[in-house]
Amino acid sequence: MSPDSSSLFGELLAQPSVQRVVPVLVPLPAPGPYSYAVPAGMHVEPGSVVQVPLGPRQVIGVVWDGGKDDRFDPKKLRPITLAFDCPALSAEMRRFIEWVASYTLSPPGLVARMVIRAPAALEPEPMVEGIRYVGGRPERMTPARSRVLDLVGDDVPWTRAGLAHAAGVSTSVVDGLTQQGLFETVFLPPPPVVARPDPDYAPSRIEGPQKDAARDIADLVRNGGFTASLIDGVTGSGKTEVYFEAIAETLRQGRQVLILLPEIALTSSFLERFQGRFGAKPGEWHSDLSPRIREKVWRGIVTGEVQVVAGARSALFLPFENLGLIVVDEEHDPAYKQEDRVFYNARDMAVVRARIGDFPIVLVSATPSVESQVNAQAGRYHLVHLPTRYGEAALPDLHLIDMRKHPPERGGFLSPLLLRAVGKTIERGEQALLFLNRRGYAPLTLCRVCGHRFQCPQCSSWLVEHRFRNQIQCHQCGHSEPTPEACPECGTLDHLVACGPGVERIAEEVERHFPDARTIVMSSDLLGGVKRLRLELEAITRGDADIVIGTQLVAKGHNFPLMTLVGIVDADLGLANGDPRAAERTFQLLSQVTGRAGRTGLKSHGLLQTYQPQHPVMQAIISGDAGAFYEREIIERERAILPPFGRLASIIVSAESRADAEVHARGLRAAAPHVSGIAVLGPAEAPLALVRGRHRFRLLVHGRRNSDMQAFLKTMVTQGPKVRGSVHVQIDVDPQSFL
Repeated sequence: MSPDSSSLFGELLAQPSVQRVVPVLVPLPAPGPYSYAVPAGMHVEPGSVVQVPLGPRQVIGVVWDGGKDDRFDPKKLRPITLAFDCPALSAEMRRFIEWVASYTLSPPGLVARMVIRAPAALEPEPMVEGIRYVGGRPERMTPARSRVLDLVGDDVPWTRAGLAHAAGVSTSVVDGLTQQGLFETVFLPPPPVVARPDPDYAPSRIEGPQKDAARDIADLVRNGGFTASLIDGVTGSGKTEVYFEAIAETLRQGRQVLILLPEIALTSSFLERFQGRFGAKPGEWHSDLSPRIREKVWRGIVTGEVQVVAGARSALFLPFENLGLIVVDEEHDPAYKQEDRVFYNARDMAVVRARIGDFPIVLVSATPSVESQVNAQAGRYHLVHLPTRYGEAALPDLHLIDMRKHPPERGGFLSPLLLRAVGKTIERGEQALLFLNRRGYAPLTLCRVCGHRFQCPQCSSWLVEHRFRNQIQCHQCGHSEPTPEACPECGTLDHLVACGPGVERIAEEVERHFPDARTIVMSSDLLGGVKRLRLELEAITRGDADIVIGTQLVAKGHNFPLMTLVGIVDADLGLANGDPRAAERTFQLLSQVTGRAGRTGLKSHGLLQTYQPQHPVMQAIISGDAGAFYEREIIERERAILPPFGRLASIIVSAESRADAEVHARGLRAAAPHVSGIAVLGPAEAPLALVRGRHRFRLLVHGRRNSDMQAFLKTMVTQGPKVRGSVHVQIDVDPQSFL
C-alpha cells in the first residue's frame, strides 16, 4: 500500500458518518433485492439477517450478494434498522435460494422467507437464572435441607427447579437456603432443545446384506464429496438401520444431518428408533411444533448445537451451520411436493442442495419413483438393493379378490372372502388392516326423490359426508355445514342417500359384522389431530386394537407387530383419473400398505378387492415383480416423452370471473414463443374448475428433456397479458397434481 492510499484509508476509518449501500432481499414477491444504506458503525455482510423499513412496516431481510452499489446516494436511502445477532446465511445457502427461485420461477424473497421463518430465534436466547452454593450451614438442619446440601458441590450451578427435583424437595426448601445466604444468583446458558446424539451409543446389530449395504453407504460418507444414493429395499428390509450408519459416520465427522420424512408429525416410532440407536432424539421440524420449540430448534441449527433434524419438506430450507448429509425417506411420497406460494419438490431440491454443498444424499424407498429408478439405471445414483426382509420376517402372500365373482352383500363394500379372512385373523389374536384412501363416510350425498347432489358453493366438488361429526364438508376449501335431514331442493325428508364408501362407512360395516372387535379408524380429519393419531398408533403397536380402518396415513412406514392381514377395499381407486402417474402411484401406495403385514415374522396375507384383476398394476403387485412393472412404466414414459424423459410445466390461471380467467389464459397461449421441442396444450378448464370461488383454467407445457423450460415460461409470461384485477397466475414446474 502506498503512503497516499494508506493515508486515504485512515481518513475513511476516521469518518464514522461514511455509509455504504447494500442489497437486501425482503420476504415479498419482488423480482430482486432492494437497496438500503448501512448506518455508520453497523457491520453487515452478505448473508446477514437484518430488519429494514418497507413502507410503514419493519420487515426481516437478508443482505444479499452484489457488492458496492454506486447508483444510489446513501443519504437518500432508508437505513437498515437492525442487524440481528445470529450467524449470517452461508454462501452455499444463498446460492441454493437463488437456484430454487430460478428453477421454480418464484420470487427469491419468498424462497428466503422459508429460511428465516422463525423471527424470534434471530436474537440469542436470554440467560436462565440459576443458583450456586457458596458454603455455610443453615440455622436449622432438616432432612429436606440435608438432601439439598448433599447434592451441591463447589462452583456447580443449578436451576432452582432442577435442584429441587433432583433432591426430591419443593422449591421453597431451596428458596429458604438462598434467603439464608447459602446460595448466590448466577446466570446460565439456556438448556439445549435436544441432547447431542452419540454415534456409538448402541452400535448396529444388522447382519448379512443389510450390513454390507450399511458399510457401502457409510464409505461414501467417509470419502466425502457429493454422491446420490438410492436404497431400494422391500418393506421391512432394514433400510432405516442401513442409513443410520451413514448418519453415525457423519456425526463422527462433526457435521450435521437432515432427515426428511413425509409425515413427521405421525412418526413418533421413528423418533424412538433413532433414540434407541443414538441415545437422544433428533430435533423435530414440522407444523405441529409450538412456536417456542421452533425458535429453539432454528437457533440450534444455525449455531450447530442441533446436530440432527428430522423434519417435513420445509426443513430443507433450514440454515444449517455445517450440513454433511441429507436422507430423504419414502422418497417417492407425493407429500414432498409443495403447491403453495413456492411450488417445489423437496426430494429434487434436496439433491440440488447436496450438490451445491458437496456432500452425500441418500434417497430411501420400498417403491422408488420412476425418476429415481431411471437415475439409478443410468448410473447417476448409486444403487443399494435390499430384496428381502430383515431377520425371519417374510413378505405377505398377496391375492386378488375379483369383485365381479365375489361381490359384497347388498349395501356393503366388503367381499365375503375378505370378511372371512378378517374373522379368522382376530380369532387368532392378530390384527387386520382395512385400507381405503377416502376420508369421511361417503364422497357424495344425493336425494333419492329429485336427484339433487350436495355440492360446495365455492368449489366444483361434491360435499363429503362425515357422519362422526354430523357434517358435510368440502375437501378443497374446508366449507362445511350440518348434515341436512331434508333435501333443500324438493324438501323431502329421509330420502337422502350416501353414495360410495369412505373409511367411516367401512367402520360401520365392520361393526355390523364384528360387534365385539376393537376397531380404530385412522384419518387425518378426525377430531384430536396429530396428538390423537399418535396415541392411536401407539395403541395399535401395543395390540390394543383388532381391526384398523385407515387412509394413506397407515401406509407410511409404521411397524405394527401383530398386523397379519391387510385388506384393500378399493384397489382400483387411484387408477380412475387422467394423471400420467396414476399407475405408478397406485402401485406404490398398495405396495406400501400391504407391506404393513408380517413385519415381525408372523405368517401374513394381503387381499386386494378389484374389478380389474388383469390390470398390469394388480398383476405386478400380486406377482411381487416390481422390476417388470417399472420396466413397463419406464418404456411407456420414454415413448410419450414424459418425465424423466421429458419436461412438464403447469400454468393455472384463476380469477373471480370465468371470462377473465379464460381470456388471460388464451392470451398466455397466444404469447407462447415458437420453440422446437416445446408444445403448449390448452387452455382448458381445470378438472377442479372452481376452487374457493375462483374459476380456473389450465395450460400444460410439454417439452423434451433438454428443453429450456424456464426461459420458455419466462418469455410466455413476460410477453403475455399483464395480470389485472382478480387474475392470478400460478406456474408449477414438474407438476405432481393435474387437478
